[in-house]
Amino acid sequence: MTISSLVRTDGRACDAHRPVTITRNFIKPAEGSVLIEMGDTKVICTASMEEKVPPFLRDKGTGWITAEYSMLPRSTHQRSSRESSRGKVGGRTHEIQRLIGRSLRAIADLDALGERTVWIDCDVIQADGGTRTASITGSFLALYDAIEGAKKKGLIKKQVLTDYLAAISVGKVGNVLMTDLCYEEDSMAQVDMNLVMTGEGKFVEIQGTAEHMTFTSDELSGFLDLGRKAIGELVSIQKGLIGNL
Repeated sequence: MTISSLVRTDGRACDAHRPVTITRNFIKPAEGSVLIEMGDTKVICTASMEEKVPPFLRDKGTGWITAEYSMLPRSTHQRSSRESSRGKVGGRTHEIQRLIGRSLRAIADLDALGERTVWIDCDVIQADGGTRTASITGSFLALYDAIEGAKKKGLIKKQVLTDYLAAISVGKVGNVLMTDLCYEEDSMAQVDMNLVMTGEGKFVEIQGTAEHMTFTSDELSGFLDLGRKAIGELVSIQKGLIGNL
């Protein structure tokens, strides 16, 4: 198992994530919003609060958090048509927005949210790998700001968020384990994995795929160690922005 013998496209160490910049209140009308930049990947995450819940939760005294995800047509090297113009949402989009929604619900007390829905919208304006993981890390902060705003208005009385939440990609490229793959690395990865974890270091989701070769249990442990380190650093950035929950 190797984690340091390959020179990466941007010169990073194999256990290093890309530089992170987070701009809060990026979209003024939204209850919560951030622009998260991880290297050349840039995602706008907004949180919108609605005073109603889906029909299956009506009159049950609990709330809901759900997500939508999209990529702008020129967020990638070649233009892709908008899914709305094609008349249907693709399977990849469905998968990612469900991942974002259930990840955020994992660290939220939905009863404390009350009978309201928080809509998370993640719009990728520039894609260079890791868009789903950046979306989760940024959405947590947008959700936090939306909830804090509702508390100030007296709409929410209790603590909704139970822990921090962040995500990162890890993978194996050229027989080397590495963190936070950019597009060029991801496109030739032998193994691709996405990890979602809480601030306490508990796993929310592990998505791992052998793209061109299988991987061993030792390599799996290596992936998890790399992800744990990077997510810990991302959570530290979140704490620096919002403090203690």
